[in-house]
Amino acid sequence: MCRTGGVPEPAGTGDETGTDAAFTALLEDSAEDLYESAPCGYLSTLMDGTIAKINTTLLDWLGLEREAVVGRKRFTDLLTVGGKLYHETHFGPLLRMQGELRGIALDVRRQGGGRLPVLVSAVVKYGTEGEPLLIRVTVFDASDRRSYETELLRRRKEAERARAEADEARRQAEADRARLADALTVLQRSLVPDSLPAVPGLETAVHYHTAAPDQLGGDFYDLFPVAGDRWAFFLGDVCGKGPAAASLTSLTRYTLRAAAHHDPDPAAALATLNAVLHERYTAGGDPRYCTCVFGIVEPGGDHGPTVVRLASGGHPPALVLRSDGRAEFLHTRGGLLVGVVPDAPISTVETVLAAGDTIVLYTDGLTEARSGPHRDDLYGENALLAFGTDLAPAAPGEVITALTGLLDGFGDGLNDDTALLALGVPANSSLTRPARGSAS
Repeated sequence: MCRTGGVPEPAGTGDETGTDAAFTALLEDSAEDLYESAPCGYLSTLMDGTIAKINTTLLDWLGLEREAVVGRKRFTDLLTVGGKLYHETHFGPLLRMQGELRGIALDVRRQGGGRLPVLVSAVVKYGTEGEPLLIRVTVFDASDRRSYETELLRRRKEAERARAEADEARRQAEADRARLADALTVLQRSLVPDSLPAVPGLETAVHYHTAAPDQLGGDFYDLFPVAGDRWAFFLGDVCGKGPAAASLTSLTRYTLRAAAHHDPDPAAALATLNAVLHERYTAGGDPRYCTCVFGIVEPGGDHGPTVVRLASGGHPPALVLRSDGRAEFLHTRGGLLVGVVPDAPISTVETVLAAGDTIVLYTDGLTEARSGPHRDDLYGENALLAFGTDLAPAAPGEVITALTGLLDGFGDGLNDDTALLALGVPANSSLTRPARGSAS
């Protein structure tokens, strides 16, 4: 046995019979009631748009009376100004061409001036001869959907604006970093020369590795002529980083230059620097110091040996690569950091460079580089000595090139600035080779 509409009769008796009767009663709504109280708006219009029929749901949404609408208003009268324009230019022509439209977003006007966003579907009813008779229109309340779309659009615009602001901030940060890098490069070049002057009877080469391109380093070097045929050179490392280190580096370089012209003795030059730094910083409660090796070289040329005299204040020992394939350190033991105490002990040493010999000065960024598979071992002086022994004999340019490759091989284990300075007597000592240098 089936209910009305072909729904199967549920099995069972008793209370189930009463429930079935109530359920059947619910389904016995009249067609008129279904039309008038539907959860959406219904209306039918003539082909010119005059409203011939409209349900109660849509009237309630609009706040209108049936008598004021049926036969008196057209469908377009229910629309906003924008909706009317869209109806005239798109909705109406497309409906006449296609015979139906579905889900068109429009706004209808409410009594009192408000508006209601709706979705409209329309279909043309045709007669037996194919002539259009009327238009049936279904209207759905799209307030919640419109609110959701509006919120979604607002969030999207906010996200796009935030992304644009982030892109602009990133571009600005990159531009600022580029300007800072340019400024630091210019300032760094004022603290260390790009190249060294040509020295008769000698070949020279330099290299400067900057560990942090956005921060000023504290390593320094220089080579310049003093009285007679002698040339002064120095290389060192000040404490700290950044502007404070740059200021200390500048003071150190110019103090050493002035001291060398006054008295070219290496120990005297470092003693002068020690007095200046101690008076300027340490005595005032702001200790600043540096390590430094200062040398005087007298090229012998064709008339005699090339003599090098060095003084060191707490700096790693110079490395000499001999023409016979040996490598050795020139230890200056006992020298104290420059600027710590008023009368710092300064250690000196002297050596002779024969044709094909090269002396190398370096800062501790080289020997304190982290090596090994886990970057937990210091490279150290023993490894450097072995490196020099394998390399000797080598001209200054060859030595600096080899050491630059060594630095590159440390990768992220090289976390400190490193300065390298090499001077040597060409194997043909009558030749003078120009200085070579690089910075990274």
